[in-house]
Amino acid sequence: MDERHIYKVVELVGSSGESIDDAIRVAIARAGKTLRNLRWFEVTQTRGHVENGEVRHFQVTLKAGFTLDDGEGD
Repeated sequence: MDERHIYKVVELVGSSGESIDDAIRVAIARAGKTLRNLRWFEVTQTRGHVENGEVRHFQVTLKAGFTLDDGEGD
């Protein structure tokens, strides 16, 4: 079995009114509907919206990596 892997990396932005964790999960769940073989993610930016002195919304930019098909079927 060949242990070498080639990854394609995409940038995603997830948002949530609940938490940073939820924003990440929203982005990965949505990407998983159209991208196969998702393997890892890396948070690159975290932002939020403040209203009346309180955090109201979280936005997280992340890179997600997935393995490319090798042409032999999964």
